[in-house]
Amino acid sequence: MPDSAGDKNGIPTSRTPRDLTEVSQRVLRSEQAKKWTKRYRTEVAASTSSLLSTFAAYPLDSVKTRLQAYQFNSFTDCVRKTYQIEGFHGFWRGVWSPLASITLVRTVSFSIYQKSKYAIDDSIYRLTGSSPLVIANTKDAWPTFSTVACFGLSGAIAGAAITAIACPFELTKLSAQISVLMADTKDGDHKNDAVRKSYQNLGTWRTAQNLIKHRGWMGLYSGFSLHLLRDTLGTGIYFITYESAKQILANARGNAPTTPLAVVVAGGLCGLVSWACIFPIDTVKSIYQRNCLISGKDKAARPKVQYFHPRMYRGLGVSMSRSCVINAIFFSAFEFTKKRVNRLSVDEELLHHHGL
Repeated sequence: MPDSAGDKNGIPTSRTPRDLTEVSQRVLRSEQAKKWTKRYRTEVAASTSSLLSTFAAYPLDSVKTRLQAYQFNSFTDCVRKTYQIEGFHGFWRGVWSPLASITLVRTVSFSIYQKSKYAIDDSIYRLTGSSPLVIANTKDAWPTFSTVACFGLSGAIAGAAITAIACPFELTKLSAQISVLMADTKDGDHKNDAVRKSYQNLGTWRTAQNLIKHRGWMGLYSGFSLHLLRDTLGTGIYFITYESAKQILANARGNAPTTPLAVVVAGGLCGLVSWACIFPIDTVKSIYQRNCLISGKDKAARPKVQYFHPRMYRGLGVSMSRSCVINAIFFSAFEFTKKRVNRLSVDEELLHHHGL
């Protein structure tokens, strides 16, 4: 009987060595993948968590935008009319753009936030001899001015940095969400009826092309200053609330700052607080961007930001509910993913032996 390593004539073959080589290459690729995943664990966790949370909460975001930009009697009235006119699909109209853009924005934002947080912590430590991040992760320690400053400044930097990426995507998302409403609403002189109708049922790319056609390349950045103000202020408040609430809630129970309950509650709370603070800015941004979409080449009317004016808070309840849901899901998935990635074991000796 011929040897299993040879052919039927007993002549040795290279099957076993080739199989061993293939196994070795698979092992190396696996170790490289684990090393890369651990190195970019913040980005990996942010992107996967963002996809999940954005898709789950998108219908609430769609209703929020409609309530801000157009007149409805109530939340239920908006939901009912949207379903009657556009069907179930209407609640997810334009979802692909934010799935891509929000995932990109969150991934970049969290990466910038993490780097900024450590840089600011280092600066504060050199100035004061006290590390905000050490305080935040010390059992029974409570938020201080230095921890609030560290998280707030880092968040503001991240928010400002991603506005250039986020603004065009958010504008096309808004167009998709209200395109049917824009097409059905008419001016008294019917001057821009054709412009309004031209945005109906367009995808992200064709919406952008249509906007450039009517307003030029800078039309993609309509409402940029309002977007910048909203995200700089909102992201700073967002991370202050999340990090501080997580610390307070965990310490109140005598646990470490990253307990699952603390993460869920802090994640929901940071969305509530940040939206309550910036909602009038977001409302004005939505109205102004809508006006830009329907005005063609004409100058669009820009309303004033008015805190405590009832018109500025239309859709606040649904927006806060959406934000609470999306951030509770996001941060739970984010912290869980990071912990799973951190537990990956990488054979550094094997990679080093192969020069990797």
